[in-house]
Amino acid sequence: MATKPFFLLYTLVVASFLICCHCTEERKVHIVYMGEKPKGGFAAKSMHHSILEAALGSSSGAKESLVYSYGRSFNGFAARLTDKEATRIQEMDGVVSVLPNTIIKLHTTKSWDFMGLTLGGTVRFPSEGDVIVGLLDTGIWPESDSFSDKDMGPPPAKWKGICQGSNFTCNNKIIGGRYYNSEGIYASTDFKSPRDSEGHGTHTSSTAAGALVPDTSYFGLAFGTARGGVPKARIAMYKVCWSFGCASADILAAFDDAIADGVDILSVSLGGPPRPFFRDPIAIGSFHAMKNGILTANSAGNSGPDPRTVTNVAPWTITVAASSIDRKFIAKVALGNGQIFIGNSINRFALVGTYSLIYGGGAPNISAGASGDISKYCFPGSLNSYKTEHKIVLCDSISDGSGVLMAHGLGVIMSDSEYSDLAFSYPLPATVISVEDGAQILAYIQSTSNPFATILMGETIEDVMAPTVVSFSSRGPNTVVPDMLKPDLTAPGVDILAAWSPVAPPSVSEDDPLRVKYNVISGTSMSCPHVSGAAAYIKSAHPGWSPAAIKSALMTTATVMDPRKNADAEFAYGAGQIDPRKALTPGLIFDASEKDYVDFLCKQGYNTSTLRLVTGDSSTCPNTTTIGNAWGLNYPSFALSVIDGQRILGVFPRTVTNVGAPNSTYYASWAAPYPLTVSVTPSLLSFSSVGETKSFTVTVRGGAISQQFISGYIVWRDATHTVRMPLVVYTTLPPDDDEPMAARVRRSFDGSSRHHNNGILGAN
Repeated sequence: MATKPFFLLYTLVVASFLICCHCTEERKVHIVYMGEKPKGGFAAKSMHHSILEAALGSSSGAKESLVYSYGRSFNGFAARLTDKEATRIQEMDGVVSVLPNTIIKLHTTKSWDFMGLTLGGTVRFPSEGDVIVGLLDTGIWPESDSFSDKDMGPPPAKWKGICQGSNFTCNNKIIGGRYYNSEGIYASTDFKSPRDSEGHGTHTSSTAAGALVPDTSYFGLAFGTARGGVPKARIAMYKVCWSFGCASADILAAFDDAIADGVDILSVSLGGPPRPFFRDPIAIGSFHAMKNGILTANSAGNSGPDPRTVTNVAPWTITVAASSIDRKFIAKVALGNGQIFIGNSINRFALVGTYSLIYGGGAPNISAGASGDISKYCFPGSLNSYKTEHKIVLCDSISDGSGVLMAHGLGVIMSDSEYSDLAFSYPLPATVISVEDGAQILAYIQSTSNPFATILMGETIEDVMAPTVVSFSSRGPNTVVPDMLKPDLTAPGVDILAAWSPVAPPSVSEDDPLRVKYNVISGTSMSCPHVSGAAAYIKSAHPGWSPAAIKSALMTTATVMDPRKNADAEFAYGAGQIDPRKALTPGLIFDASEKDYVDFLCKQGYNTSTLRLVTGDSSTCPNTTTIGNAWGLNYPSFALSVIDGQRILGVFPRTVTNVGAPNSTYYASWAAPYPLTVSVTPSLLSFSSVGETKSFTVTVRGGAISQQFISGYIVWRDATHTVRMPLVVYTTLPPDDDEPMAARVRRSFDGSSRHHNNGILGAN
């Protein structure tokens, strides 16, 4: 009897709470994207205020709601809205999309040499100082030696940016800095300025365009001259990322400013899950950048090696995977019985002598409820500090080492199968060994009453297998546009040394008290600025080239990767690893304009009214079109998704522009395994002038295939140039009623059976 009144009271309280929540629905930041800004006079803030006033029914409410008014480069705004208000605005004329303010993630001394852009052997161009690289990132540390403006003149006259913030100073190297925080959330470590407290933005900026800094290393490791791809180029930082992440409203605001400020190349090492293009803030911003002649380089993501994880897949951007360079960091473990094991680690500590060795599974913190099955992973709080104090601990998983530090351990040996192809730095002596080696070390511990060991200081060895795509780098196929190959190419993104914020911890532990000026980290975030720097290098030599031309040059001259080292082949590395010097003289380029991308969008199902809002002109889409087909876009690669069990047929029209010798003749060849047959028509292209264009068609045929991924390539050659384009054919599951192609790709692809070209060329 006593429970019934309580239940009734509980029901009333919950109901009241729900009613209250319904009445005071929380306002959250939303993005209202309205496409291209209107021609002529355009009072953006006034227009956006009127829209908000109509939706909210109050002028004062509209004023308080508005967060950003985008109007320098495109039309839109960010505002705090309830879901109902957002829906109301979505239904208004002129609105392309209304998006929630999602939070997305952030995605050197050796790397430029590895790609052939050496200090002594690289041609530099006087216009390098006119190139401005803009970065959307965590900020920048302006006092770093990598951003010295020694011997640099004033910024180019085209620059219209500003230097924002009271504790941030620009110079002739860093010529602009802005910051954005639509959520108004600041951690105690955050600077309310473009200054970097995370390290990430300083690292990417110096990788792309850092000045020459000789005798640089991380505690003796990776010693050499730290530099960017274009040491004399200018840098503009747009700080959109904070300790909580990167808000999409801030990203769009940064694009709006960067385009109007006058940047030439944009480097964006961040991203979220793949989405339709005009619901993706990076795709939206980079589309308007392309319209203004600016190439955007994007990181492919760090969700590999699983298939269909690649992000930032818009065709007007260049999507970058991460690969290794011919340098690897190791730290050895020496046991008391004389055995030595090699692990991966950027270990800055030099232990003197040997120390007692214990297995984490043999030191459980029983008073905290931990057993050996838990303590073997060395989770924080799971270890008995009386047993682990001043000892080296063997653990059965990779971590940041905090569990061993909490238990007063001296060092840690981590046995794990993950991350075998890169190294991390830790706040204590540490190394990561294989599971098999971990079993041998455990056997040694159990074989003696007094096991001991030491962890040697890190050292550098040559990686003879490089370049290979690192395991974490996100893979294709493209789930938004299945008939477009992504990533586009790969660049160094493993163990890269570059400048760092001196207030940020350098290791994987946020509690690491150490502070450094240069740090070694990995990610597609690191590979992206390598391509940004390479693109800026090409821009300095060819100021008039379009974003598509620069992208084409980088892709068609890329170094061919070995599929035996990466079973995912082109879904891992696209066209291959960039070669900036070869990209200066590609011979032929695949150019594309806004009109080409509009035609592409029509074939993806976008309608005329939406396109006109985005483009700001009279663009139209045909009434009948093949939805999902991307074959006709003038792209420097070929991808064909085939329904499982059906015959192969793809027809790809392409147009190339001669940027080589005035009088030149190119011959076509191809390579692809059974059952593919490739024809190139015509198979000979003759040019009589620079800038002349010629068209050709690639037709791919073959019998029915099942659960396969087949790769090959098409090549155009003249006496001095090789223009190479990757070709990929793969299967998807049969359609399920009206299921979109992209959904079938996500549902079906497992890359279970792969075929690659055998190196034998076939010519039409």
